[in-house]
Amino acid sequence: MTPEVALPLPPALGLIALGLLLPLIPRPARPLWLVGGPALVLGWVWLIPEGSHLALPFLGHVLEPLRATDLTRVFATVFSLMALVGNLFALRQKSTWELAAANVYAGGAIGVTFAGDLISLFVFWEVMAVASATVIWSAARPAAYRAGLRYLQVHLLGGVILMAGIIGHIMDTGSIAFTAMQPETVATWLILIGVLINAGAPPLTAWLPDAYPEASFSGTVFLSAFTTKTAVYVLIAGFPGTQILIWVGMYMVFYGIIYALLENDMRRILAYSIINQVGFMVCGVGIGTEMALNGAASHAFTHIIYKALLLMSAGSVFYMTGRTKCTELGGLFRSMPLTCTAGIIGALAISSFPLTSGFISKSMIAQGAADQHMAWVWMGLEAASAGVFLHAGIKFPWFVFFQKDRGLRPKDPPLNMKVAMVIFSAFCLGLGLFPQPLYAILPFPVDYVPYTTAHVVKQLQLLLFAGLAFFVLLPLMKRTETLSLDWDWLYRRPGPWLAGRALALIGALYDSLTGAGRHLLARLFTTLERGHGPTGTLARTWRVGNAAVAVMVLLCLYLAIYYR
Repeated sequence: MTPEVALPLPPALGLIALGLLLPLIPRPARPLWLVGGPALVLGWVWLIPEGSHLALPFLGHVLEPLRATDLTRVFATVFSLMALVGNLFALRQKSTWELAAANVYAGGAIGVTFAGDLISLFVFWEVMAVASATVIWSAARPAAYRAGLRYLQVHLLGGVILMAGIIGHIMDTGSIAFTAMQPETVATWLILIGVLINAGAPPLTAWLPDAYPEASFSGTVFLSAFTTKTAVYVLIAGFPGTQILIWVGMYMVFYGIIYALLENDMRRILAYSIINQVGFMVCGVGIGTEMALNGAASHAFTHIIYKALLLMSAGSVFYMTGRTKCTELGGLFRSMPLTCTAGIIGALAISSFPLTSGFISKSMIAQGAADQHMAWVWMGLEAASAGVFLHAGIKFPWFVFFQKDRGLRPKDPPLNMKVAMVIFSAFCLGLGLFPQPLYAILPFPVDYVPYTTAHVVKQLQLLLFAGLAFFVLLPLMKRTETLSLDWDWLYRRPGPWLAGRALALIGALYDSLTGAGRHLLARLFTTLERGHGPTGTLARTWRVGNAAVAVMVLLCLYLAIYYR
């Protein structure tokens, strides 16, 4: 039994305080602060028993910023773990602002998972948006600054839509409680749209591969973990079984594969892969059965770890070589064996290779589709698994570590970065070998055995033929210096042009209206002056006799009307 909570305070405040106070901590003490703080928060998460533990009155409502459920604990655990190992990987990061913002960012994600009401959820949601943009800007490059601005614009738009939906939902129901709902009203549709923007759903999908690769070697690791997976948590808790999410998820699955195969930058490959993997989770939420929801939650857990491992491997290459394009890399397995090994383990995990973490989580989503006799969805997810192996399972390690030697001989990164990669490699293999500890904390009872002969043989066949296809088509897989047009082209190119034309039209219309208004006012003042000006009819001095006659006439009219 979980012990009673000692302090009725959200664990999110611990990481937020850690980040805000970091600039005040002496540099020699920062490693302990950065590693010990998330470790304490991880323990804090497991000290909180199920239920609501904090009630704050607010404008006639009651806020519940500390409500624990089984689903909460799954996501809060992996977020805390990510903050801990991510901080360990980033110990050599010179930017204090990035480390501070990253921990506030992680705290915001944990705050969303514990939020029992929509207002608390929104507050932590916006904390995440601002902190994550700061992580991008901390790279201190012009491209990072511009990408961070675009990123923040998209997420503030999502926040405005989410807030409008929350206000409408409160007006419709009179309640701020965050509970399961269906998009049956305008308000709930707005809430769903606001959440899907953070998940990387279409059409505002390109913000993720546009912004994440512009962060530093460690910033991208943090960014990969929180925003999209927090959105997945909200979808599981708030919109289970919403059918449209199946097709949104399927779009994301294949969109991520296609663009990742076209990409040349290793971190952009992995950024598109995030959208692909989140698509599996969104699809699971749409299926909505206990099996599928368990699959979405467990896959979010394992994905955070293996995607962070992949980006740690890529970040280590970037840190040691200063290069990110596949056409500039190759042959690094000779001088960076540990980084290469970590990248391969992460690649196998994301490809759902047996004995790795992805195998025991992603398959639950496909099984959920099969249980509901959704044949087309099941076939799509199975085909997508082969595509994942193509772009992340083979393409990333092959072009970065094994293709034609470019003569680079960097060593493996510093000790802290190697230890972080070893820890997450151990998690990828440990969860694959022993899935029961993860299954035990999922929100619903798990009646699923991943290691059946049929499942293992089918998955190995799928991966074998995908690998064969890669090497047969290797000449087509080789990347060149090309540019892939994405949805962001609409608001980066024609968007500003249309905005400029619209502003010019509005300016011309404003000038026309104000000119017409001034003309009408001038005519009105001229008319008034004729009657009331110094020489006007009503302003002239009248003789007493004339005034008496006028009064008499008015009196006679009054008497005639009164006695008629």
